[in-house]
Amino acid sequence: MRNRLLAVAGLLASTGVLGLAQAGATPSPTTSTPIKHLVVIFQENVSFDHYFGTYPDAANPAGEPTFFASPHTPSVNGLTENLLTENPNSFNPFRLDRSQAIICDQDHDYTAEQQAFDGGLMDSFPQFTGDCADKSLPMGYYDGNTVTALWNYAQDYAMSDNSFGTTFGPSTPGALNLISGQTHGTIPASLPEVTENGSDIGDADPTYDDCSGKTTIAMQSTNKNIGDLLNAKGVTWGWFQGGFAPTMMKEGKAVCGSSHKNIGGETVADYSAHHEPFQYYASTSNPHHLPPSSPSMIGRSDQANHQYDLSAFYTALHMRELPSVSFLKAAKYQDGHAGYSDPLDEQAFLVHVIDELQSSPDWSSTAVVISYDDSDGFYDHVQGPIVNSSASPADQLNGPGKCGKGTPAGGYEDRWGYGPRLPLMVISPWAKHDYVAHSVSDQSSILRFVEDNWGTGRIGDGSFDAKAGPLNNMFHFDHPRHQGEKLFLSETTGEPVH
Repeated sequence: MRNRLLAVAGLLASTGVLGLAQAGATPSPTTSTPIKHLVVIFQENVSFDHYFGTYPDAANPAGEPTFFASPHTPSVNGLTENLLTENPNSFNPFRLDRSQAIICDQDHDYTAEQQAFDGGLMDSFPQFTGDCADKSLPMGYYDGNTVTALWNYAQDYAMSDNSFGTTFGPSTPGALNLISGQTHGTIPASLPEVTENGSDIGDADPTYDDCSGKTTIAMQSTNKNIGDLLNAKGVTWGWFQGGFAPTMMKEGKAVCGSSHKNIGGETVADYSAHHEPFQYYASTSNPHHLPPSSPSMIGRSDQANHQYDLSAFYTALHMRELPSVSFLKAAKYQDGHAGYSDPLDEQAFLVHVIDELQSSPDWSSTAVVISYDDSDGFYDHVQGPIVNSSASPADQLNGPGKCGKGTPAGGYEDRWGYGPRLPLMVISPWAKHDYVAHSVSDQSSILRFVEDNWGTGRIGDGSFDAKAGPLNNMFHFDHPRHQGEKLFLSETTGEPVH
């Protein structure tokens, strides 16, 4: 990978593009914080307890990467002794070893996840989200011997133990909430198992994408996302996804045919259309997966319309033309989704991105947010606050057709939230050190940070951004770290590289 990136940089230098970019970069827009570059790494299908339930205590068996917490490391709201040995579910939580990195996918549908919560008792996960031969798997968790890099980042930077999916459901609702705080406004409005009452609760592919499957939905033209707001302010941005670059064009349409093998040797297609939220909106879509008209246009409005292959992110980074706001989506084998990805392939991706960013001259004004789209149905013992109610056949938290009380925001049903608790981390020279935030946040808190930092205003129309908890308490904006205080990790072990 590094050789390929160096070759790209050499090509840009030979054409004069690199020199121009370094000599006269576009002035940064005004921000309310020292953060001029936000990089959001949006991963797949992990509950908080699944990765951090026993943090900061790892088993440290012989032959595996080790993790030993530094003195005074704060504890998290994790799996206490009683939850580990006398859990109300039909199985106790159990440690998944590094040798068990590849496991099958759980049921993480909108309704199934609510049923697993059982009115807040959090005691029905095996019955409703267990979707493998081994029904105990929703109760499995990893520790710092497998998700070693994430535990090391948590030790050195800031994390939250009280952040939630904005609503329940699988990948697409999570991705839509990230960029708009709004899952209502789908076309078609009613599609069994995918949309209810005009709200997305499933994983249909985006209409505006050549690489989508047969079942597709779109968001109404009146719906807005953060890309629309950033465009209106003239702020550079982009969504960068593994496998977005077509392998060929067929009858005028893109074919997304690239793939990689995961650590288990399984060949996995790189691109997933329903993981690309901006393709659901006509205003921000790039249906034919066109490349930017030139490297210098990455992040700006042209034929790519701010939608790129992941390789374009590294091109912009090495040109020192990184957009103000970048959303990164790994190729599927590295996105952490159980069934086809795993924590070890995911770790290689996360560490590579963050090591590259820390090596950039722009690191001093950069913040990385690591977040997840949904829980995959894995057990977590915390039910978040009820900030939005819903009452439709798909809702089951408090019995058939019931989730909370009151009128839902915007009058839109099937957006019950908050959903499952998910990991959230901030890695930056401005992030607090070895810090655990206990304040409530959700996926749309990232959206709110972008809105507040670049002054875009709110989405409106019942978006969750209006009630999202801010992320500023995870930062020390009054003083940054010393420039030498960086944490480089091994992509293989997740341990510090000295």
